[in-house]
Amino acid sequence: MCKYMVREEEYLIAHGHRNVTATHHTTFEITKEEDLSLTGSCIIAVGSDKGAQDLSGSFRDALQHPGCRLYTRLTCGPHEVCITSLGDPGLCLTHPTDLVWRRSSFTCDRTIGVHADHTARSLPREMIRLLAAGAELDVHLTVEYPG
Repeated sequence: MCKYMVREEEYLIAHGHRNVTATHHTTFEITKEEDLSLTGSCIIAVGSDKGAQDLSGSFRDALQHPGCRLYTRLTCGPHEVCITSLGDPGLCLTHPTDLVWRRSSFTCDRTIGVHADHTARSLPREMIRLLAAGAELDVHLTVEYPG
């Protein structure tokens, strides 16, 4: 029997904020909220058009599939970075405003990916400077799992 990859995709748009510092070393976050304090060191973009609960049912189901991988492409101006993380059967994806990628295996209602290979601190500093100036961030999410 041939195996194939099941693929689900989502797109969202957010923008930077003058208080983006992106210095957190274990997570990064995108939020629908418009305000950002200097203590939000994991937040890389605000004003997102989607939070965890806004993702399609088929996308959320795919992220809960054992063995799935989440590929996140962030594009800001001329800069692009691709992040690989894992989904998890424990993801509930019900938070109304936030999406959080984690280096660890911790899950909560905001978590979209675990064991991420990037954190806020490891993102390209040129991209972070643009986001701190309010630039737009395009986010392409692709989840794949063997079917």
